[in-house]
Amino acid sequence: METTSGYIAAGGALFGAILALVIYHFSVVRMRHSQLNAMLLKHDAMMGGDGAGAASRLTSIEAELSTTNIALQGLSDRVAELEARSVRDISHAGFIRYDAFDDTKSDLSYALALLNREGDGIVLSSLYSRSDTRTYGKAVAKFVPLANASEEELQAIERAKSPGKP
Repeated sequence: METTSGYIAAGGALFGAILALVIYHFSVVRMRHSQLNAMLLKHDAMMGGDGAGAASRLTSIEAELSTTNIALQGLSDRVAELEARSVRDISHAGFIRYDAFDDTKSDLSYALALLNREGDGIVLSSLYSRSDTRTYGKAVAKFVPLANASEEELQAIERAKSPGKP
């Protein structure tokens, strides 16, 4: 009989423990769960939720971030390509007007330097006189003319070298 009464006592203790857990669940856990659920709904509403929930929005944000990263990589590649091209493109110009001959007095002669960032390019000169006009072109490398240059051509190259200065 002692074993039967021991089983009954153990069963009663188990039943009492389960009953205590059920009471605890309905009085404490369920109430806390309801409070947390209400706070989550408030949070979703404050974050501009559309009823889909925070997890759904985070998934959407991750997808947008992935798309943004792909677009950013494309833009970075394009910028690198443009920077490589810009080294060769003419981005520096210098222009000087002057009187090549004493009898003209009209500043119709000029020197025009067209150079890239590295200082490579050309300097064009046009000499105006009453009877004719002559045009000359000279190669420039690293901001230095490869042929003898006039003072005005050197000034045009210097202006192209420092574009912000007059």
